[in-house]
Amino acid sequence: MRAQGACVVIPQRKNRLDRRPFDKALFKARHLIENFFCKLKEFKRIAMRSDKTDRSFSAMIYLVAAVINSR
Repeated sequence: MRAQGACVVIPQRKNRLDRRPFDKALFKARHLIENFFCKLKEFKRIAMRSDKTDRSFSAMIYLVAAVINSR
């Protein structure tokens, strides 16, 4: 994996004897994205995917993202 350029993003447990370094900035960005998806899933219409077309579903995601961003 390291030969392909992969790096550790999630920190290990504190009691691990063999500690490996991780990228804190990448972990912070990953955490923000995960939180955004959790907030996005709070809206029932998005979580249940009740829209019939991909276009209307995409429009609803943009609308919900604007609502989340305005909070």
